[in-house]
Amino acid sequence: MTGWTARNPDTREPPGPGMGLQTSFSGRAWALPDSVDTDMITPGKYLTIIDPEGLSKHLLEGWREDFPSRVRAGDILVAGDNMGCGSSREHAPLAMVGAGVPVVVARGFARIFYRNAINVGLPVIECPDMPEGFVKDGDTVSIDLRTGLVANETEGISTQGIPLSEKAIEILEAGGLVNIVRRKLERRGDVAHLATGATAESDFAED
Repeated sequence: MTGWTARNPDTREPPGPGMGLQTSFSGRAWALPDSVDTDMITPGKYLTIIDPEGLSKHLLEGWREDFPSRVRAGDILVAGDNMGCGSSREHAPLAMVGAGVPVVVARGFARIFYRNAINVGLPVIECPDMPEGFVKDGDTVSIDLRTGLVANETEGISTQGIPLSEKAIEILEAGGLVNIVRRKLERRGDVAHLATGATAESDFAED
């Protein structure tokens, strides 16, 4: 399997296009409750920050004030229902990218958060049947994006999530939806450059 590291621990850089796609992950879990909203993920007073690294310094500060100082590159967020509810701000998944969170697992996602996450290059796996208490902070969890299997390696249990579609995999492999659009425009000769970070409005539809 070719793969990229979701975050370089030294540079804290998100993955970029042309680097391949890692489809399996293993890392330390953080157990989040139901209905973690975008204000908890990136409090509104930080919305003037637009770069992932800057946003990462405040990741989930609205849930736990000490979280930004405790999260490490490669940590995996495991949430309950309605993850990412609230506003449509793209800052929330960008903060996770900046913090080096390689993948987010939840029993259910708010639709816009799910789309924004894929569009900025953050893998997300939905597990509707994930039982309460499936993980606790510090457990080691592993995830396979193509099969949807999520395992708590510490407890020796697993749950089946919904595998990512090939279209979502394509977007992630490109480093985000903006890079997909840029490549298509460049192939047509329409543009030489398109600024990254734009909010996408599509549901990963083909041209």
